[in-house]
Amino acid sequence: RAALDRATVLLSVTKGRKRIDNVWGAGGGQQSVKHLVKEIDMLLKEYLLSGDVLEAERCLQELEVPHFHHELVYEAVVMVLESTGEKTFKMILDLLKSLWRSSVITMDQMKRGYERVYCEIPDINLDVPHSYSVLERFVEECFQAGIISKPLRDLCPSR
Repeated sequence: RAALDRATVLLSVTKGRKRIDNVWGAGGGQQSVKHLVKEIDMLLKEYLLSGDVLEAERCLQELEVPHFHHELVYEAVVMVLESTGEKTFKMILDLLKSLWRSSVITMDQMKRGYERVYCEIPDINLDVPHSYSVLERFVEECFQAGIISKPLRDLCPSR
């Protein structure tokens, strides 16, 4: 009871919530979408530089937003579409494979991420002319690796 009373006092103090966030941090669902997108983007860029799958997995789990993992899938696939070499293609494939096998990313989140890419591909193709063919190849590789299901593979738009 004493702890609850103390917490109530701390939360009611002017700027109390901000101070508590600084002390304990604001994790999970309390973070803004904009902040989470930025964190995921940084996570992916750092992974592409280091190649450390376990570190990327740890960072993703530390965000404490399993309901938002579709954003990582979306951003990762878009990075593949925008890249020019095979290195990014293979590294992102390895990352998604690892996150899938360790069950960090669920089937639902994987599906939502891919469906978002499928919806956005006409716009992406305006900036990246060969994105349809790269997407088809990446989706096929993901299917072969067991990351995505056959129905999700079959939804992949083609030109």
